[in-house]
Amino acid sequence: MKSKPKTHQKFWFPLLKRLSIIFYFLSSLFLSNLSIAETIKIGEINPLSGKLAKQGIEIHQGVEVAIAEANEAGGVGGKQLKLISRDDQSRPDVAISRAEELCGWKKVQALTGGYVDSLVGPIAAVAKKYRIPYVASASLQKELVEHENPYFFRVSRLQGFTEPLCGILIERFKPQRLAILHSATPGSTELARDLENCLKTHGIKIRLIEKFRPGTPDFTPLIGKLAGMKIDVIVSGGFSPDHILLVRQLKENRVSPKAYIGPFGIAYENFMRTMGEDANYLYSTCAWNPGITEPGTEATSRYFVKKFRQMFKREPNTTSMHGYTSAKALIAAMQAVVSDGQALTGDNIRLALTRLDLTMPMEHLVFDQNGDPLHYRHVVVQIQKGKLVVVYPPDRASGQPVFPTPSWEQRN
Repeated sequence: MKSKPKTHQKFWFPLLKRLSIIFYFLSSLFLSNLSIAETIKIGEINPLSGKLAKQGIEIHQGVEVAIAEANEAGGVGGKQLKLISRDDQSRPDVAISRAEELCGWKKVQALTGGYVDSLVGPIAAVAKKYRIPYVASASLQKELVEHENPYFFRVSRLQGFTEPLCGILIERFKPQRLAILHSATPGSTELARDLENCLKTHGIKIRLIEKFRPGTPDFTPLIGKLAGMKIDVIVSGGFSPDHILLVRQLKENRVSPKAYIGPFGIAYENFMRTMGEDANYLYSTCAWNPGITEPGTEATSRYFVKKFRQMFKREPNTTSMHGYTSAKALIAAMQAVVSDGQALTGDNIRLALTRLDLTMPMEHLVFDQNGDPLHYRHVVVQIQKGKLVVVYPPDRASGQPVFPTPSWEQRN
């Protein structure tokens, strides 16, 4: 009589145990799927490796700050944002593959990130194919907005560089012997052409327009030409390594222009540390810096800097802010869609982006009919005693330009 309960227990206890495991597994799966359903997926593609990795990582970190900030504030419509990041390896073919993955398989609701138009362009084409809105973090070429793509938006454009450059040359420097140098890259070439057109319209003669290869190992022949023509102002559309070599060789050859302006790659802490005292008096342009922000956004700018430092243990720069701005634009558009009681579809988010009016530390962000930012505009800065000083336009200036630049002999 006593053996029957034992047999009964031997039969039921293992069965109950197996049923408990199955129930736990199914419950976990259900909760996991529910958790996924309760998140909003934003895709991000950046060059996190390869030759553009430094800039891609800076953009990625700015995007991460925007996502963390939104989630800490409750997400969008009570749902948390999930950032799905992919590395395009600084290669257009990989950028296409990553965009296909995020749009076609991961089913993200929007895309952001992107550095240089050779990578941004292919991503934009895939976004259009899937009707997914894409807000690019760093894009300049006009060509990308000349082809109809209602799903493509960007927070930067080339005109934001050329307008202040043209302005300070016309109003303050009035060069007699101006040289425009440019790297053989699409963005730099386009900058040189636009600046030339603007200056000619205002009667400024350009004595020399010269193209050079990125990574040129020796600028001595070009410097000889500049000295022979007695060039007084140089605008160079190169990048940080080009400026480092060219300025050092100008010093070695004792060629002292009244102003050296490099719109790309100079207004960065890394550049100033590398150049040391030789960075002083150089000019550049800047969309944002921890000490340079859109008037009225000082508190927002300080918060971004604080959050960035907490997350990454270093200082943000203008590239980081471009990533932050593009992600904030998407988040604001999504919030507008939810507030209107609509579904978060690609078309609804796209429409909300066309109506966006957002004041950010980098710019007052409003998109035109092509997805270009209407108010993206740099300031001109000069490095003075190791600090960036805004010298143009006058209503944003924090100091006066030192012009003409002291000669190398006067500095030593």
